[in-house]
Amino acid sequence: MANEVQFRLENAWHPVEGDDCGAFVFTLVNLSDVALADFKLAYTSLTRLKDVQEPILENAVFLKRNANFHQFAPPAGFVLQPGASWTFRVGGLWRPAKHRTDGAKSAYITLSTGQHTAVAVADLMLGGGDSAPPPALLPKGKVSQPFAMLPWPASAELVPGEGFPVALYPTEGASLVELRAVENVLRLFCRLFAVGHAPLSLAPVHQGRAITLKSDEALGVSAYRLDFAGDGITLAYGDVAGLQYALTLLAQMLHGARTQPDTFRFPASGVVADKPRYGWRGCHLDVSRQFFPVADVKRLIDILAWFRMNTFHWHLSDDEAWRLEIKAFPQLTTLGVLRGPDEPLLPQLGNGAEPVGGFYAQDEVRDIVAHAAALQVEVVPEIDVPGHSTAMLVALPELVDGQEAPDSYRSVQGYPNNALNPAIEYTYEVLGKVFDEMVELFPSMLIHIGGDEVAANTWMASPLAKKLMEQEGIEGTFGLQSYFMKRIQKMLAERGRKLAGWDEVSHGGGVDPKGTVLMAWQKPEVGLELAEQGYDVVMTPGQAYYLDMVQDEAFQEPGASWAGTVPPKHTYAYEAVAEFPTELAARMRGVQACIWCEHFLTRDYFNHLVFPRLPAIAEAAWTPKENKDWLRFAATVRLSPRY
Repeated sequence: MANEVQFRLENAWHPVEGDDCGAFVFTLVNLSDVALADFKLAYTSLTRLKDVQEPILENAVFLKRNANFHQFAPPAGFVLQPGASWTFRVGGLWRPAKHRTDGAKSAYITLSTGQHTAVAVADLMLGGGDSAPPPALLPKGKVSQPFAMLPWPASAELVPGEGFPVALYPTEGASLVELRAVENVLRLFCRLFAVGHAPLSLAPVHQGRAITLKSDEALGVSAYRLDFAGDGITLAYGDVAGLQYALTLLAQMLHGARTQPDTFRFPASGVVADKPRYGWRGCHLDVSRQFFPVADVKRLIDILAWFRMNTFHWHLSDDEAWRLEIKAFPQLTTLGVLRGPDEPLLPQLGNGAEPVGGFYAQDEVRDIVAHAAALQVEVVPEIDVPGHSTAMLVALPELVDGQEAPDSYRSVQGYPNNALNPAIEYTYEVLGKVFDEMVELFPSMLIHIGGDEVAANTWMASPLAKKLMEQEGIEGTFGLQSYFMKRIQKMLAERGRKLAGWDEVSHGGGVDPKGTVLMAWQKPEVGLELAEQGYDVVMTPGQAYYLDMVQDEAFQEPGASWAGTVPPKHTYAYEAVAEFPTELAARMRGVQACIWCEHFLTRDYFNHLVFPRLPAIAEAAWTPKENKDWLRFAATVRLSPRY
């Protein structure tokens, strides 16, 4: 019967006088030929019901809420006839809905038999307000120098030529390292532009142009120089990374001249002298909220390499799922990844009647790390602790203080008790074994341990935590968090690794700043505060570099809005180092995009929200401030590969 039932849930947000958060109005339409009684409706939404003890409802009975999961029933005796609908109202929300993605992301019905059936859901509609579409987010653009280079180099003095070579090839005598670099960039191009004409060749090409390759360590790390002349190109590079970056730039220029000859040309003569602005040019991907298959992770790494970015921050665990195979604890990727109506974790953020899972086996991780390394991209893994650990606690319930009330606090995202308890010694035994396996998988000197969004009253109802606080003279949640982080830092050091984390790692006394990298995400001024405390800083403020944020205030624009509206022009123009005095400039390691995936239910949503802002951050990471040009970027970014 479940497969035959068809339903749609329409949802709208309406303002409510005296309540800034307004209310949802849901209408469940029965499109089947079966009358239903004694059923339950569940939906997932980031705009959550606030008070589960005294919910504000009309024409519905509240049953359950767990983070973004909400479940209701119709009034007693209600029967939903074929072709009829059930309308109910949910008030008492945490915040107002501001965009069409703020409503229900998924829904399903549980029948009286216990079976579950999917319910179709579309955009949230706006009641009592203007629901105009957003304006164009990117101007047409204009180039003053007709060369397709993104990011724009540190220095370029070029003369455009007439026409362009068929392909570029290394001169005779190129070393094996150089030939492999040409091959890597050629393969990268062919993966990103499957129907594009190959810009590089390992053999001489009729109507092509030769590249003379020269190693020159004096240029420095990641640096290169290109000299163009009528009879060929000379490419000097400081190291293998610089060689790859130079070849990638050549491929970009030739691809642009070939596909948009009215706008872009290939140089006839001139010089490019280039090196990156920052050493950390990163992009983060959250694979916990939505699982990304191996091929998709590699695709994103390819895109980073195309834009000369060098760090992939892989967010492998969160409340919604633990994605990294740990052989010592297989339950992390059995119990800790399954979401569904009858699974260990309830549906969240787009999940419905069908169970979902997904994790990365260790051989798959090795494959991804090797793929990235071949493209000069370092993979920095993250397991998020002590907060955001619901999936881990479901998989390993012995990590919970059994004397603590199960609902003694709620995290920022509405999960009850989602933090590992620093007073349970087994916590460190488990994490030690996890780190033992991680250091074998990831060559990176840094392991990111999260440390963000631990609720202020966490562990205060735990007798074990209270005993630890008395023994160690610790005050409050953040004192306990600092105790936890210092032990984790010591464990990593014993394994030859250093700690990276979000900016809250500094709370409660923090950890030893030496060698520690923290990411300033909450607001830009946090980065300066961290640098003053002695931490190395990567700037990734939500107000500029979080790619799940909406790009316009219009209701029909998709995305989140807690950090405000982040149009592409703002992302491009933002100067992360603006507030850093000269004496602290060295603490600023670089910048990073963050792709949080609550809203990324489809590839189209990914492309809409990530582009053009990801390449905008790539240019901010590489290009000197004085060389940035918004209109040039707007014209060039249209050549970018899509996800």
